[in-house]
Amino acid sequence: MDRTQIEATVLDMVNKAKAAARVIGAMPAALKNTILLEVGEALIAQQAFILAENAKDMAAAEQKGISAAMLNRLQISEKGIKDMVQGLREVAALEDPVGEVSEMRRRPSGITVGRMRVPLGVILMIYESRPNVTIDSAALCLKAGNAVILRGGSEAINSNLALAKVLQEVLAKHAVDPAIVQVLSFTDREGIDCLLQQEEYIDLVIPRGGEGLIRAVTEKSRIPVLKHYKGVCHCFVDEDADQEMAIRVILNAKVQRPGVCNALEGLLVHREIANEFLPKVATALKEAGVRILGCHRSCLLCDEMIEPAGESDWGTEFLDLALVVRVVADLDEAMDYIDRYGSKHTEIILTRSYERSQRFLREVDASAVMVNASTRFNDGGQFGLGAEIGISTTKLHAYGPMGLKELTTRKFIVYGAGETRA
Repeated sequence: MDRTQIEATVLDMVNKAKAAARVIGAMPAALKNTILLEVGEALIAQQAFILAENAKDMAAAEQKGISAAMLNRLQISEKGIKDMVQGLREVAALEDPVGEVSEMRRRPSGITVGRMRVPLGVILMIYESRPNVTIDSAALCLKAGNAVILRGGSEAINSNLALAKVLQEVLAKHAVDPAIVQVLSFTDREGIDCLLQQEEYIDLVIPRGGEGLIRAVTEKSRIPVLKHYKGVCHCFVDEDADQEMAIRVILNAKVQRPGVCNALEGLLVHREIANEFLPKVATALKEAGVRILGCHRSCLLCDEMIEPAGESDWGTEFLDLALVVRVVADLDEAMDYIDRYGSKHTEIILTRSYERSQRFLREVDASAVMVNASTRFNDGGQFGLGAEIGISTTKLHAYGPMGLKELTTRKFIVYGAGETRA
């Protein structure tokens, strides 16, 4: 497509999305839930069609020499469809936040002021590889009363269009504007650039993918962007920590799923217990296949189990069975290190001290700060939010996992009886 065609297509999409946002914003919860459940049924009924379209993407990706890991993320299996259906059921079961009224207070003037939860409006999702994000994101946006424009990776175009077709058919069946969920139907990068300029129509951009994608979107967008550059998560083991518990938590945080954003990437150990604790935790990590890079003192304490860390290793998101270790003097040095090298994702302290745990909770700046628990708990499902659309590491307008409520905002509502301002 030439630039004129791209701009015309994008303008048509955003106009339709803005109009559709008014429809979905006023839709009763019961109808939204019915649609979500029927989309699940339709995914099963049209499984053969979806798998055939995904096979086209897989064949093209293999021809281009895409890595095995990328192919794995791209593939839709029968189990993958069942997982999407289960996700739709879980979102349908969640309480609808739209229209929730709170904080009603009568003012001296006589008016009563409160707040009502309302949808954000139109959301643009830009993501890579995983076609299941099409269903997951559409479900959450729909339940929260938002219209959504989806731009998946070019390698998944057939899969994403097939999934969107299923969604739109169910919407049309209920005489609901199918523009509530739209997928960009072409893969030209100019389409993204054009969408990112539509601040009059789009209210929020959510990029899901690697740091490069998120930085590129942020640099080009005239629309607020939900940012999550990387997950450099740390654990500080205090001098009075329960050492058996600490080893168990550290292993879970690093080893259970090392390739995710809430996996542990840095370990800070209080110098008072380093001689005793570091060899024990290093042995456990090495047995689990973890490569350990450390400071000079940690290398001395652990013989050949820890390699010397280079300057560029501190603050690295390995997304693999690797982490850095540093011996620190105290809580203050640990918090200084986190402030310098952390990514505001997840930080944990392992301690028996109530005073130091409370200082850590108050003073460490991250979307989730935890005491005596694994970093792996920073997740919408684990926090009781149901499904999540991503984790925000910036504070406007959400900080941490974004569930249904984070896909809404609140406006002020006022009841009066003819009051006028003096």
